[in-house]
Amino acid sequence: MRAIEELRPLTAGRLLTLWREAREAGEDALERTLRCNGAVLAETCFFQGAPVFENGEQVLEELTGMEMEGLLRRLAAGGQPPAAGENPAFDEARFDTLRKE
Repeated sequence: MRAIEELRPLTAGRLLTLWREAREAGEDALERTLRCNGAVLAETCFFQGAPVFENGEQVLEELTGMEMEGLLRRLAAGGQPPAAGENPAFDEARFDTLRKE
């Protein structure tokens, strides 16, 4: 995966536009979802101030589904990478519940 140092969030209006474009591009729900997510990542991933991907198709060609999911989760969490040694999937509330049992 290419180096990505910054994820810039999109406005709600831009997200809606990308979703509409993806909806029109395919009939299959999975295809629409992948196309939309690829378009979002193409517009949000940056390295040294420049976009990492030219377009959503390039995202789909270069990233796995798991890599895309990880970046989208990071974007949803504010765009910051997890701290060194921190598990990004750690659920503190669930941990507290399990610890009490």
